[in-house]
Amino acid sequence: MAERDTKTENAALLMAVATSFISTFMGSSLNLAIPSMEAEFGISGAMAGWIVTAYVMTVAAIAVPMGKLADATGRRRILLGGVGSFGVLSVCCSLVADIRILLILRVLQGFAAAMLFATSTPILLSVFPGSERGRVLGISTAAVYIGLSIGPVLGGFLNYQFGWRSVFLFTALIAAVAFWFSWRGAPREEKRGDFQLDPAGTVFFITGILAFLFGLTSLTTSRYGWIVLAAGILLLILFFYVETKAEDPIIRVTMFSEDLVFTLSNLAALLNYGATFAITYLVSIFLQIVLGYSSQTAGLILICMPVVQAFIAPVSGRLSDRIPPYRIATTGMLFCVAGLVLFSFIGLDTGIAFIVAALLIEGIGFGLFSSPNTNAVMACVEKKDYGVANSILSTMRNMGHTSSMSIVTIVVGLYLGNASLEAAEPQLLISTMHTIFLINIVLCLIGVAFSLARKKQGANT
Repeated sequence: MAERDTKTENAALLMAVATSFISTFMGSSLNLAIPSMEAEFGISGAMAGWIVTAYVMTVAAIAVPMGKLADATGRRRILLGGVGSFGVLSVCCSLVADIRILLILRVLQGFAAAMLFATSTPILLSVFPGSERGRVLGISTAAVYIGLSIGPVLGGFLNYQFGWRSVFLFTALIAAVAFWFSWRGAPREEKRGDFQLDPAGTVFFITGILAFLFGLTSLTTSRYGWIVLAAGILLLILFFYVETKAEDPIIRVTMFSEDLVFTLSNLAALLNYGATFAITYLVSIFLQIVLGYSSQTAGLILICMPVVQAFIAPVSGRLSDRIPPYRIATTGMLFCVAGLVLFSFIGLDTGIAFIVAALLIEGIGFGLFSSPNTNAVMACVEKKDYGVANSILSTMRNMGHTSSMSIVTIVVGLYLGNASLEAAEPQLLISTMHTIFLINIVLCLIGVAFSLARKKQGANT
């Protein structure tokens, strides 16, 4: 048995923690600064929303091609380029005076983030033995949830004390630290062989994902939303057809067709994130509009969910090295269902203890689901495909996030029309939320069915 290099392993783990933290901190902290940015630039709420949407859509569209590039040409250089670019672009974002330039920079930040998603976890897993895959995934996942926990508190403080530009500058500082850890923690690789570009597959994938997500987000705001959504679905179908003919595809279709566990694990992730991502948004609205809490107090209440996730994720990750991951992930999804059921009963007289209890149950569910499900996905592929596999999972997550908010937009439009959430009658707002939570319960139960179906494949993943 080869002697383990604990120094390299520890450095890689620090790299993964730093890079996992940076992107989630940026997203969760920037949300608190959006109103200030809206006021300074004199833009509409819809335009302000694109500060976040442009970034998320770019990550979803670029992650898989970037994963293929990293697997084929070397992950270290892609990782360092991504971390360095993310930091530089954060500084640039803090200096802009034009919203159009800011949106362009956010798209470029999406490219940089995709480089991180495509490389950080694959590098980490390539350094550690397979028997510890769940443990290290649990630790890196905990860093994600710590970023989600700290982001609203620190982002709100920075925005209040120094303005929204300070959020970008602080992120640049974190990126500098992450770059140092990445330089030391990402092992140097031998030069890899040449790979053939897959231009048709790349174009169909990127345009298909962008059209699909844009169509979803504009279903209630544009009469062309359904057309764009249908075009996105058609392009993705064409993408999978083209990939079956390509000599060196960016996604080997056999990853899905020959290993149903891989397919079912990704579908479980898509449905779980699609069913639960909007919880924070909806509960925030309920706490502020119905119960009358300030945004600061609402933020402190909401923190309890990612804090629990951060504690549970390392434990569930370690357990998934000894227990079939699908069992732990499925248990987590059942907790998520239970939390959604509780939220579907909230009313005008609901106390804060009830809300906190539901958030804690959701936190337990996510903590049990995330790292074991990722473990199950990565166990299905060889090390040479880690980048693509992790990028596919990242795309499922982003598509789930977008779908979750699209459900909110559609249902809110049906109940409230063009009225703002702040102007809505509390009881009508609660009825709207009930409908959304019921839809999400159904989606999550379908996800549970997909997750349980992995047992029928005789999988230990």
